Amino acid sequence: MADEKRLGLNNLSPAPGSKRPKKRVGRGHGSGHGKTSGKGHKGQKARTGASIPAWFEGGQMPLHRRLPKRGFTSLNQKRYQIVNLEAFSELEGTEFGPAELARLGLVGSSRKPVKILGDGTPGRAVTIRAHAFSASARERIEAEGGTAELLD
Repeated sequence: MADEKRLGLNNLSPAPGSKRPKKRVGRGHGSGHGKTSGKGHKGQKARTGASIPAWFEGGQMPLHRRLPKRGFTSLNQKRYQIVNLEAFSELEGTEFGPAELARLGLVGSSRKPVKILGDGTPGRAVTIRAHAFSASARERIEAEGGTAELLD
């Protein structure tokens, strides 16, 4: 038992062949990384401390500053996830809310507001709960004998 090698924090080592020795550049021509140490000849990238961001264009006016500014993004605008009525004709069941639509893959998240648009018809009486309905969607749902319940 005493001569058996026990595994402990004091004798851990990486698996054989898993670690390579550090590349020693600038140690003569025979190493293959002598003279310029793999950095080519002169230039900004050959100097010490050279780290040029990927978006840097060499001092030329950057693309995002050459293009004109247009419009703005309203912070108050409500962004809806859109579902058309034709999608309900292929689904089973009669009651649909944001959670069911997310589970079925018609919307990305049940936490974001959902708007139902009137492209197509549901094909039967369905109850749909959503944050907004277009006028044509509400009209077509009620024409089939269903209800459009507004959430919020």
